[in-house]
Amino acid sequence: MSTPPLDREEYVEQEYFFRVYRERLLESVPSQEILQTIHEELLATTRLPLAIDFLRAEILHHGRISGAMTRLAHYFAPFQAFVIRCSEEDESRFEQLTALRILELEARYRARSPGMAGLFIYQLECIARNRLGYTDGLKAMSDDPLYSDDWRRWILRLQSELGTLELAELIYRVSEHFYTRRATGRSKQADADRGLVLFGEQEGRIARANIGRDPLYLFAALQRHLGYPSVPKSVVNDDNERLPKALEVRLQKIEQKLKILEMETKGGLDLSRFYKPGETPESC
Repeated sequence: MSTPPLDREEYVEQEYFFRVYRERLLESVPSQEILQTIHEELLATTRLPLAIDFLRAEILHHGRISGAMTRLAHYFAPFQAFVIRCSEEDESRFEQLTALRILELEARYRARSPGMAGLFIYQLECIARNRLGYTDGLKAMSDDPLYSDDWRRWILRLQSELGTLELAELIYRVSEHFYTRRATGRSKQADADRGLVLFGEQEGRIARANIGRDPLYLFAALQRHLGYPSVPKSVVNDDNERLPKALEVRLQKIEQKLKILEMETKGGLDLSRFYKPGETPESC
């Protein structure tokens, strides 16, 4: 059985924790030190300081915190533990800084009377944009205490339906707009045929307009028109991220010197290549 949602002040402190954790990692502060010092900054009336004590013990013994978050399922939502676990996998390209930013914004949304539809779209975009895997991701989402039983069952069905139908169409079919269009020109008896409705009229209209398009366009449209929370982009641009200009110039000079040494070793060094036009060895 799913645990009840936390009080608002817990999510406010979680947002602060994930933000400060990320900022101090950027300053090259060790995780153990962050978890030790931030303990004193949080409200003692919340349960987060106790949870952080457990996270610190876990990282001292195993070098990770996702295991502790999973065991603290009564406090951290399964999706929160899932995101951190993905960032801590040895072969993952999903950065921990991005994971912490995702959880920071999610905690902020949870603290502001979140809707189930908004949380679902945010979490699903996190999975899609960062390629975290739908099977485990949707399972973690379905266990979130914020969702109703109807939402949980529908999220679990998506594990098989996403492979055959588009996300936009799936959302459209469980929206108020779908049944509004179907009832047009029909008798009121059509209301008796209504099935599951999870999204409103506007969500359904936007989803219908995005059938056949990239799902990221659907997410962006929901954010623009309905104020759904935006998912942070990865902190890493690509594998070919450029070096600082000064370091790049220095490496080029070292490469030139190595080429000269190699030519000299092989006896093929031609110094005239390095003279300016009109110069001779005597003039130098």
